[in-house]
Amino acid sequence: MKAFAKSIIDLSGWRRWAVLALGGAASVLAMAPFFAWPLLFVTLPILVWQIDASQRVSPAVGKARWWHRPAMRAALAGWWFGFGYFFAGLFWIGEAFLVEADKFAVLIPFAVTLMPAGLALFWAGATGLAAVAWAPGPIRIVTLALALSGAEWVRGHVFTGFPWNVLGYALTWPLPMMQTTAFLGIYGLTLVAVPVFAAPVVLWADGGRRRGLGILAAATTICMLAAAGAYRLASEDPPTDASVRIRVVQPSVPQREKWRPENQGRIFRDHLDLSEQSGGGATDGASGFALIVWPEAAMPFLPLNTPEALAAIGRLLPQGTHLAAGALRVEPPARGGTRRRIFNSLMIFGQEGRLEGLYDKIHLVPFGEYLPFQSTLEAIGLEQLTRIRGGFDIGIAPRPLLEVAGLPSIGPLICYEAIFPAAVIQGSERPKVLINVTNDGWFGQTAGPHQHLHQARVRAVEEGLPIIRAANNGISAVIDARGRILGSLGLDVRGTIDSTLTSAIAPPLYARYGDWIFLLLFAVAGCIRLAARVRAEGSN
Repeated sequence: MKAFAKSIIDLSGWRRWAVLALGGAASVLAMAPFFAWPLLFVTLPILVWQIDASQRVSPAVGKARWWHRPAMRAALAGWWFGFGYFFAGLFWIGEAFLVEADKFAVLIPFAVTLMPAGLALFWAGATGLAAVAWAPGPIRIVTLALALSGAEWVRGHVFTGFPWNVLGYALTWPLPMMQTTAFLGIYGLTLVAVPVFAAPVVLWADGGRRRGLGILAAATTICMLAAAGAYRLASEDPPTDASVRIRVVQPSVPQREKWRPENQGRIFRDHLDLSEQSGGGATDGASGFALIVWPEAAMPFLPLNTPEALAAIGRLLPQGTHLAAGALRVEPPARGGTRRRIFNSLMIFGQEGRLEGLYDKIHLVPFGEYLPFQSTLEAIGLEQLTRIRGGFDIGIAPRPLLEVAGLPSIGPLICYEAIFPAAVIQGSERPKVLINVTNDGWFGQTAGPHQHLHQARVRAVEEGLPIIRAANNGISAVIDARGRILGSLGLDVRGTIDSTLTSAIAPPLYARYGDWIFLLLFAVAGCIRLAARVRAEGSN
């Protein structure tokens, strides 16, 4: 093991960058749909040893050439590792540019490289800061844990945030392990994950009497997480309310066909027909269901401006049944203005097609639903993937609950709004259920939809709330408050899911305190790091 560590530390030039990038890329296999998290026992030590290597620069060289200083060398190591991680984890974004390949395919090389390059800057900052406080021995692993978990938290919040594949997700599979997010949240779990995966091999390679300490600590931590999760799952299941039956519709409309005007009527009728079919394919007229759920932008037109569509919805719904559907809506220009406001919305329809609940998305997708510096970039000919002039508008924040007679209170989430920890509920009132409508049809048969589903499951555990998830092409699912999937439809499967609504459970620790838990753990780990430094200085 010492020889392996030395071979990594001694790398230079392109071999160094290649190993770091490959190590980062391999680390993504710890995420959905592979969950091969034992790989992190090998890949994270590579990052530790490369920060070790950054400390070997002589003072004379460091003063002469700023890019040779330890912090900069460590930052470059973190950037290459992060670039490999985000490139491999987000390559599927390129699929969206093939939907209208004649217009957007030329941008694929930029989309699949520039975004990972930008996200990798967070890891570069983390390893650069870690190098400043680097010290030999086990304490350097705590230093890296603090730096990386802090960087992941920042990544999830700045510039609207993008907490996709946060490192802590590696410890959320299998299901018992996922339960720990109810107490720690995904960022707190990231703080735990770094030393768990880095310590065993790094300390073994260090040698000495601490050689087995890392293995013992990691094994104990994983066993404790799994045991606590198994105990939580063994407790009484959330009760079901047989009076609230749900039907989730997955039409599996190819994204290339969805917005063609000649397909609008056929797609709408297909949603109507599926709504009257059971999961087994039998026609039952949707009788006995309290709620039917269609995915994001299910109707490729403006339903509130289409009386015929509202009438058809009214004919579909039996007495006591509601329809929750993703759709677009527009507001006329403000007085003196010329531009209509366009919203990506979740609408709830009742008898006679009446609109009884409305939510406008508040967390829009950059470059998908809007452009940063919209007017400037449009002026030079650029447009977002949805190709709506001026982009979508943001709804009213904080995110409201949807209160509709005959239904439990609903927390609405559109598309990737389900990936933001501690932000799925924004008001003082707690919903009874979360509804997540999405259109992952942009991303084809890739890892992206699997990762999206898994992150939604973790939100269910963090909040102690069931989630009804309707996705155009999959993966649609009904998820209980402990993250168990009660029914699902895979990618590109056309059909429905019939289920009864399970109840919410008492708010877990994370639901009550959110990221304050992470900040408390971060402060404790920081105190441990500081105490170790003081002790080391006192012994010298």
